[in-house]
Amino acid sequence: MEKEVTGLNEEKIEGRNAVIEAFRSGKTIDKIYILDGCQDGPVSTIRREAKKQGCLIKFVNRDRLDQMSDTGKHQGVIAIAAAYKYSEMDDIFELASARNEDPFVFILDGIEDPHNLGAIIRTANLAGAHGVIIPKNRAVGLTATVAKASAGALNYTPVVKVTNIANTIEELKGKGLWFACADMGGETMYKLNLKGAIGLVIGNEGNGVSRLVKEKCDMVASIPMKGDIDSLNASVAAGILAFEVVRQRMM
Repeated sequence: MEKEVTGLNEEKIEGRNAVIEAFRSGKTIDKIYILDGCQDGPVSTIRREAKKQGCLIKFVNRDRLDQMSDTGKHQGVIAIAAAYKYSEMDDIFELASARNEDPFVFILDGIEDPHNLGAIIRTANLAGAHGVIIPKNRAVGLTATVAKASAGALNYTPVVKVTNIANTIEELKGKGLWFACADMGGETMYKLNLKGAIGLVIGNEGNGVSRLVKEKCDMVASIPMKGDIDSLNASVAAGILAFEVVRQRMM
């Protein structure tokens, strides 16, 4: 059985009424664990609220819930609340405008490791990016582990959650951004023009950037490598590409 790991000091909300009230109070919920087969009224309400907010639902057995529970009174439902509040897309553009800079964003296509997400947010801040965009589903959210790995960068770097990465790229193209995705089969990053309003697209740790998202990008950037293995960790690749953007902007 896969062991469920949650972040240090991550807020767990246990019990049906407590989870419903968390939704109604506006708290951001990243993930909900529901007892498999449970479909009564309160659980239906929780599922409906979760769908509206776009949070991930996992159906698990009672042993898993018992293992996760701190109170022993989960009533078949445990929610994991976001450690930080998500930003809006406008926050990214307002930050760029306040700095009098062309927008520079990271788009993460399915990063699942919280340490990678935290490291990328830290890199985004240090590279002067104005925000990080992540998907609502099939990706890690702003857990306490992510916050710790970001080394404080979450306090300064807007993170926006969107329903569809490909559609978001199209929308941002309408605002003047160009997009470069990281992929081994692309053009060497030093040969690409990464100046101006730019978005860097970083893919999932195992599968890379999805086909549909890659098709939406204007450029495919590869990092020249000389070693015996053929790929970099997602957060390392993000850092290398980000500072190529910094280098070109400084020129």
